[in-house]
Formats: sequence, C-alpha cells, structure tokens
Amino acid sequence: MKRKFYISILYLAVLASAQEAPLADWSPETEAALLGRIAANDRARQIYSKVFGRLRDEGVPADFMVEFSKHPEIATDKSVVERFSRPAEKLSYERYRKIFITDKRIEGGVKFYADNRALIDTVSHHFGVDPFLLVSLAGVESRYGRNAKTHTVFGALHTVIHDLPRKAKWVEREMAEYLVYCWENDLPPLSLYGSYAGAFGYGQFIPSSFRAYAVDFDNDGVRQPFEWPDVLASMANYLVKNGYAKGSVDFSKGSRNWKSVFRYNPADNYVKVVLELREAIKEAAA
Repeated sequence: MKRKFYISILYLAVLASAQEAPLADWSPETEAALLGRIAANDRARQIYSKVFGRLRDEGVPADFMVEFSKHPEIATDKSVVERFSRPAEKLSYERYRKIFITDKRIEGGVKFYADNRALIDTVSHHFGVDPFLLVSLAGVESRYGRNAKTHTVFGALHTVIHDLPRKAKWVEREMAEYLVYCWENDLPPLSLYGSYAGAFGYGQFIPSSFRAYAVDFDNDGVRQPFEWPDVLASMANYLVKNGYAKGSVDFSKGSRNWKSVFRYNPADNYVKVVLELREAIKEAAA
C-alpha cells in the first residue's frame, strides 16, 4: 500500500509540474504558428513578427499569445479605417468646436467639477496643473467618462496593423505596449474597450502613454484607466512631463502649457477647443 501511495504522490507531483511548465517558448515554430492564426496578410505578418520580438524582450511568455491567438473573436473592424480616414481634427475650427463647445458639455463640466472638486483641487495642487484644464480634458476626451468605449483596444490596433500601412511603425509599438500591459495586469486583450485609435480610459491614453505616464494616485496598487483619482492624476502627470509650467495659467499659443496640450493630441484645433472649453467651464462655475 505504501508503494502505491508513494507512486500516486509522485504521479501527482509530475502532473503538477507539467501543468506549471510553459506550453511554448518563443521559437520560430511558435512564431510561425501565431502568425498563421493572427495575421491575414503579408504586412500584418511583418508587423506582428516585430511585435512578438518586443514581447520576447519584455519577458512576456509565448504562452500568453498562444492562448490568446485561439480566441474566435479576433477580427478587423472596417469602422476603424473609416474613422482614421476622416479625423474630426481636420474639420474647420467652426465645425470642430460645435462638437465640444455646447451648453450640455459646459454644464457637464461645471457639474463634474462640483461633484469632484476636492479630488480635482488635490490633483491640481499636487501637480501644479490648472484644475479647469483637467476638467476640460476630461470633457473633450470622454465627455466626463460617458463616452470612452466604442471599440476593443486590441481590435482597433489589429485593424490598423492589417489595413493602414502608413501607421505601421506607430502601431507596432502600440500593439506591443498594449499586449505587455495586458500581460502585466492579467487582462484578456479583448476585454478592454477604448477608441477607434486604440486609446483607452477616461483620459484616452494610447498604450505607450498609459504605461509611461499613468499614476496610481489612490495608492491601491493599480493604475486604473477608468477611476477618476488615477485618471486625473495621470492627465496632470502627462502634461507636466511634457513641459507644462507648474502653477502657470499662460495658455498663449506657443507657451509651455499650450505645447503640453498639443502633445496630448497634436492638432491645433484640439488645443484650441480644449482651451476654449476650459475658459467656458471656469466662467460658468464662478
């Protein structure tokens, strides 16, 4: 009986060890199999091959991608290409501002500030960033959290990889950054929703920006893209790290503060509308 008992224990130990062992490594065979499942054209195969190299360098195990690549919902989305072909920032300013400078958006900003004033003022004081600029950014980027989830982040980037060759270098980096983020945070890659451009969270950070600038302001151990303490602090941190002059309210064109907003989204129309909405909310809240 003892012999059988020891054999059973040994068998269970070997079985457990086998279950814990990696199912695959980053071998040429593994990469070829992944490309066969996930890439539908030569351009995608070239980009994903580079993405896999970045994942390997970041220490992401091949198993993570092997398991994910079996997901039946991996697909491109035609609406992503359509949205990239007609960005709102290319509209005339008069047409562009009508999207954002509305009574509803201004009133929403006033309410958002009133409801979150203690937090906003705390973040503003900590980073030296104007509080109404943070409110305006929240209004423009996600309508104060109400409009932040239109596409899966993976699906948006996956579509760009396949169908937008002019964005090849950009999307190689962003897809790699996104997959590393998912692996680090134990997130299924298809579980996170964002914009058609792969930006996510209430602050609409692209993956590389989120990993570089996001802040765990509430000290819960996680940088949360959909919780306002972390979102507002991350936006403020982004602005400061991109040149914002702490304590300054100089937003004249070409100033450090103007340039920091431009870095958030490099379009003159975007900066103009953020600053106009900021001023409107500030006046209405007075």
